Amino acid sequence: MKPPFRADHVGSLLRPGWLADARRQWKAGTLPADALKEAEDRAVREAVAKQESIGLESITDGEFRRDWWHLDFMGQLDGVTMTVNPGPKFGGTEEQPPIPSVTGKVQCSRPIMADHFAFLASATTRTAKMTIPSPSMIHLRGGRKSISSAAYPDLAEFWADVSDAYRVAIRHLADAGCTYLQLDDVSFSYLCDPKVQANCRANGDDPEKLPRTYADAINRALKDRPAGMTVSMHTCRGNFKSSFVASGGYDPVAEAMFSSGVDAFFMEFDNARSGSFEPLRLLPKGKKVVLGLVTTKVGELEDADFIKRRIDEAARFVPLEDLCLSPQCGFSSTHHGNALSQDDQWNKLERIVQIAREVWK
Repeated sequence: MKPPFRADHVGSLLRPGWLADARRQWKAGTLPADALKEAEDRAVREAVAKQESIGLESITDGEFRRDWWHLDFMGQLDGVTMTVNPGPKFGGTEEQPPIPSVTGKVQCSRPIMADHFAFLASATTRTAKMTIPSPSMIHLRGGRKSISSAAYPDLAEFWADVSDAYRVAIRHLADAGCTYLQLDDVSFSYLCDPKVQANCRANGDDPEKLPRTYADAINRALKDRPAGMTVSMHTCRGNFKSSFVASGGYDPVAEAMFSSGVDAFFMEFDNARSGSFEPLRLLPKGKKVVLGLVTTKVGELEDADFIKRRIDEAARFVPLEDLCLSPQCGFSSTHHGNALSQDDQWNKLERIVQIAREVWK
């Protein structure tokens, strides 16, 4: 079966304590970079072996070499720097992720994380999946205010450069052997929330037009992707230390989001915050939906029969053969991790594999 697989996952995994310690030592200047790499390599190999042992076909490196699911990638693009997040903010935590700001022309002048993928691919015999932030993530949080007017007096030129930069970055990943790429994109689901819409207006943008703008940027970024590369998109409402930012069903954005030129959509549906399955009726034929029905925010293990009933509900809008199952997000979108244990994490992924085998035989 081509990806996405019946039992799939979003990508990030909880960091082992010893790896987190090594990263802290490296940041403090007490551990050499090559020693950190050795620790990361060991952690990736162990995570790969565990994913394979529980029956997953989609294998990631857990994003173990990153601090943040998105910023480590975007910060390597020319013209992008990090600044303080003005809001909306994650609840229940004083610490907030930075946001990207555009201070110069956006380009991709060197491969970004292609070496991460190459190592992952060498460590597994199954399908290695690479996760990177979607082009829209450069714009969403800061909007027009975070993009230099000197560099980009016209946003059309900004979006053209972003798409070109992503085309180059994707080509570098393809050259490294990547055949399964995931664009992580919270923008569509964030734009379902009135407070995020209000923030967009304050930033000088029209939230009703942004879903189409973002979908167009993704389509241009994927224009030259290799024929053999499967591309999925993951969207959720925020995932930082088990907290979230946005709420609201997919109704306002579904049509634009489903026009993105990806093959599958990983969609958060783990609680009422995500709304109903009804927007799935707009999914174009030939596309797949990976139902994020298992939460990564708490450790309690979902009841298998309940998840099966939820899959049946979704199958009222999308044929069962076009559905798959996954967690609603990663387990550790940032280096901090969510509020659950390693055992909780693996039990949830094993439960997903078990349910998928029973539902799709």
